[in-house]
Amino acid sequence: MLCWIPCFFLGFLFWGSAHGVPQTNARPDVTDQELFWGSDQYDFAIVLPAAGLECFWHFAHRGERFYLNFMVQWVMGVGHDRHLSVTVNAPSDLLLSTIDDAKGQINFEAAESGFYQMCFSNFHNRFGAMQISLSFGVYYDTYQDPSKSEEEEKKKEEISKELNNTLSVIETTTHKVETYVFHMFRYYGFSRMRKSVDYFLLQSNSKYITWWSMALSLLIVTSGYLQLLFLKSLFVSNTGTEGEKPRC
Repeated sequence: MLCWIPCFFLGFLFWGSAHGVPQTNARPDVTDQELFWGSDQYDFAIVLPAAGLECFWHFAHRGERFYLNFMVQWVMGVGHDRHLSVTVNAPSDLLLSTIDDAKGQINFEAAESGFYQMCFSNFHNRFGAMQISLSFGVYYDTYQDPSKSEEEEKKKEEISKELNNTLSVIETTTHKVETYVFHMFRYYGFSRMRKSVDYFLLQSNSKYITWWSMALSLLIVTSGYLQLLFLKSLFVSNTGTEGEKPRC
C-alpha cells in the first residue's frame, strides 16, 4: 500500500509539469486574420529627444488601405529645425515611403499582410527635442467577414435574393456609413493637429515677446542710469574756501 504513494506523487508531478507549460498562443482557436480584422486608428503625441529615433508597428491585411498622418507641434533647444524624417517599411523590410518635412500624409494599399513599421527620426536637431502628433491606422473599402465561409456566403445570397435583397442593401449601406464616419474622424484628427501647432506657435511667440520686452525695458533703465552717472561725473564741485568758485 505504501509503495503506491511515491508512484502517485510522481505521476501527479509529471501531469502538472505537462499542463503547466506557458502558452505562446493566447487564442489558439482564432486565426491572425480574425484577430487583427477591423478598421482601427490611433491618435497620440510623442516627444523625440535630440537625435532620437522612435518606431511603431501596425498590422494591415493585403489589399487594404494603410494611412499615416504626422505633424511637428513644437521644437526646443538649439537650431529649431522643424524637419522630421519619416520612413515606412513593409513586413518584408521593403522601404515603401519616406518623407522629410514638418508635416505629411502617407496613404497606400497594403501589398502583403503583416506588421508595417513606421520610424520617426530627429537627426536634424542634435541639441533639441521636438513633439510630434501622430495618427495612423487601417480602413477597409470593401467589407468582408473572415469568419464566414463560402458556403455561408452562397446561402446568404440565396436568402437575400428571396427577401428582395433588403438585408444586403441595409448591410452595405451601414458599412458605407461607417466608412464615411471613419474618414470624417480621420480628417478631423489632421485638422486638430494643425490647430495644436498654431496654439503652440502662438504660445511660443507670446513667451518670446514677453522676455524680449522685459530685456529691452531693463536695458533702457540701465542705460539711462549709466548716462545719469556719466553726466554727474562731469560736474565736479569743490567745497573749499569761500573765495574759490566751483569749476566745470
